[in-house]
Amino acid sequence: MNRLIDWVESWQIKISINKCNYMIIGKQPQFNIDVKIGDFCLPHVTSCRDLGIQVCSSLSNSSHIANVVNVASQRCNLIMRSFITRDTDILKRAFITYVRPLLEYNSVIWSPQTITDICSLKKVQ
Repeated sequence: MNRLIDWVESWQIKISINKCNYMIIGKQPQFNIDVKIGDFCLPHVTSCRDLGIQVCSSLSNSSHIANVVNVASQRCNLIMRSFITRDTDILKRAFITYVRPLLEYNSVIWSPQTITDICSLKKVQ
């Protein structure tokens, strides 16, 4: 952390310390670790959002996939309530425009590995 602070000061960059936290990946230690930037003690979290992807300390993607499925399902329902027509071409185009980007965003990073995650994603499609 001291090297980070030295680098920030040399490049005259400001860090938004209120948005900073730390996460331990893997088995959690039995004792508390105090991580500080200057005089500010960073809070410990078990999951955080980075570039739109929910990362948890166990590196399981199930919470992120559940969130993506929830938002995509809400958008599907909104499309069905908003459009009077039931023309499949129009509904398909609305799905491709508004829902599919949610399901495909950074899917290489959070690729589903369990059968329940795969089934929940396929249920939206």
